[in-house]
Amino acid sequence: AHPDPSLSSLFAKENLAHMSKEQLNRYDRLINEPSNDWDIYYWATEAKPTPAEFDTDVMAMLREFAKNRNREQRLRQPDLEYLFEPPR
Repeated sequence: AHPDPSLSSLFAKENLAHMSKEQLNRYDRLINEPSNDWDIYYWATEAKPTPAEFDTDVMAMLREFAKNRNREQRLRQPDLEYLFEPPR
């Protein structure tokens, strides 16, 4: 399972149209070469350092996007489903 499918898909939706051919190639490498999607998520959220081979301008863009995304999520009201759970 992908840790946060919305992170890379929303990033792609917002950024791919403005990227150069070289950046698109670097993005393609980034999303296809690491064997684990969690790695990309950890690098993007700075939970783990990005290996030099993937630490490109595109990774910097993704990190910035992840920061803004987290800020947006914090601004969103929390879900209130727990209010409707039956008492235990």
